[in-house]
Amino acid sequence: MGGSYRFPIGTPGQKWGEGERKAWFEQTTINREYHTDVVPKIVALKEHYEVEQYGALSYDAERFPLYAIKSRNWSQDKPVVLVTGGVHGYETSGVHGALKFLETEAQKYTDQFNILVAPCVSPWGYETINRWNPNAIDPNRSFYKDTPAEESANLMKLVAGLDQEVLVHIDLHETTDTDETEFRPALAARDGQDYVEGMIPDGFYTVGDTENPVPEFQKAVIDSVRQVTHIAPADEQGEIIGSSVVQEGVINYPMKKLGLCGGVTNCKFGTTTEVYPDSPKVTDEECNDAQVAAITGALGYVAGQF
Repeated sequence: MGGSYRFPIGTPGQKWGEGERKAWFEQTTINREYHTDVVPKIVALKEHYEVEQYGALSYDAERFPLYAIKSRNWSQDKPVVLVTGGVHGYETSGVHGALKFLETEAQKYTDQFNILVAPCVSPWGYETINRWNPNAIDPNRSFYKDTPAEESANLMKLVAGLDQEVLVHIDLHETTDTDETEFRPALAARDGQDYVEGMIPDGFYTVGDTENPVPEFQKAVIDSVRQVTHIAPADEQGEIIGSSVVQEGVINYPMKKLGLCGGVTNCKFGTTTEVYPDSPKVTDEECNDAQVAAITGALGYVAGQF
């Protein structure tokens, strides 16, 4: 494909300006509703957890409140676990996997950990099934000081407001076929670059932090998920999405340097999960279960370190 691919918005070789960003926004559509799919599940958790609103998106503050769910018996004597989902709103199992963890497994860990979950960081992206926010900005490349992304800024403020360091951070994502058919071509067009076709791996994998890879921790996550769904193989170059596979199902990125959500804390144990929902081998519920298994595998490992 390379430079022969023509994205419908913009001029090849030129970065988008406000006009192109506006044209992109105007072709987005609402495909599902945050207040129907997600908020009722959050409200239902009030029976067992503290639910707080940590912000709202200015695009429509009533439509897009941002919620965090905290374990009730919070204590300075317990380490903090942060789970984030929906940083890319289109990644469905990130949102619903985080909620399913709270519904089914989290109570088993609240004696040992303080648990904080932000299940849908980008509700506009959830509704439009999008990787970007309305300004054609990727929240998951925007976790840095003076960020232009409201989604990232709100989560950073939530984390900064904790009076404890975060020990464990699990950021729940997906890699989908639309990454290649829609989102990466749009990214290339936005940045005035040629689109070079990549390959989507069939299976689950994790992304560790180049600066703090904690390989045994990543292995524990992979081994837990393996009970639920298949692990992505390396391609012929020994890579997954262009990065070297350092162990089965694991690649590393420099989290803070890239402005990724995985770098929003200084956690000792961190992983970014990547579920493949377009595989013919899995159902939507198995994708949610894989996210839950990733979290429980992570917490089981960390619990064993103390």
